[in-house]
Amino acid sequence: MPRTQNKDNFIDKTFTVMADLIVKVMPINNKAKEAYVYYRDGLSCQNSGDYAEALENYEESLKLEENCFDRSETLKNMAIIYMSNGDEDLALVTYEKALAENSKQPSCLKNMGLIYEKRGRLAEEEGRQDEADRWFDKAVEVWTQAVRLYPGGYLDIENWLKSTGRSNVDVYF
Repeated sequence: MPRTQNKDNFIDKTFTVMADLIVKVMPINNKAKEAYVYYRDGLSCQNSGDYAEALENYEESLKLEENCFDRSETLKNMAIIYMSNGDEDLALVTYEKALAENSKQPSCLKNMGLIYEKRGRLAEEEGRQDEADRWFDKAVEVWTQAVRLYPGGYLDIENWLKSTGRSNVDVYF
């Protein structure tokens, strides 16, 4: 059943109606409009926790969408679902695809760093310090890029970089 036919709350229904009206008058081709509708429906499904349907909508959107920034946003949302489902490897691959479409996505870099840092902590807890250091170095690499793209936006990451002494550049100002 299309997302617009679900029993969404009033705000969701209002947003959907408004978005549909805006899309109808936008000076873009029908293919781009259809891609947006799939994206919007995917986002709605994702927000309500229906990840399988969200991924289906996002995949359909990607088949139609030609704009690299919009494709990147769709891929980022797919990666977030993979990450929340515990498929970190697929999330990393999908974040890389999103960054290939738009390299200025600090949230992709931030989330990649979260995965790397987690893997580093797990390796460290198991006594594999060399492996832990490699994961932490990967986290530093992507988090440094994220902080440069979004200064002041990730204070927890900036604090981690400072407190661990792993940052060798001043990325904070």
